[in-house]
Amino acid sequence: MTQQKGLGDLEQQVMEFLWRHGPATGDAVRAAVSKDRSLTDSTIRTVLRRLEAKQYVKHEMDGRQFIYSSSREPRKVAAEAVRSALRNFCRGSLEELLTGMVDHRVVDSTELRRLAEKIETLEKARNAPEKPARRRS
Repeated sequence: MTQQKGLGDLEQQVMEFLWRHGPATGDAVRAAVSKDRSLTDSTIRTVLRRLEAKQYVKHEMDGRQFIYSSSREPRKVAAEAVRSALRNFCRGSLEELLTGMVDHRVVDSTELRRLAEKIETLEKARNAPEKPARRRS
């Protein structure tokens, strides 16, 4: 598996716009993102090209216009970011990551217990033998 490069602040804003609104032109992306800062067309085109090179974005042609869309789901991007944090900061230990998150009040132990219960329920459902389909008489 190739290591995915992270997102800068502006790249993150562009991705959030595309995830929320779906396919859009470069002009629509610039209009939405430039509410917070002044951006030129060339800046947005550069950001979109970089996102495409990192495989976060793809484009299709509509006449002479590029229509950009996300090529990766937010949950997958988040999972890859966590995997990277585990590898780079926690020596690959999920336990170290989670205890650090509790220690620094990113998540509380009640939330972790609820999550553990949910995971246990999902695992039981996944491992349960399938019931044969009922026959109609």
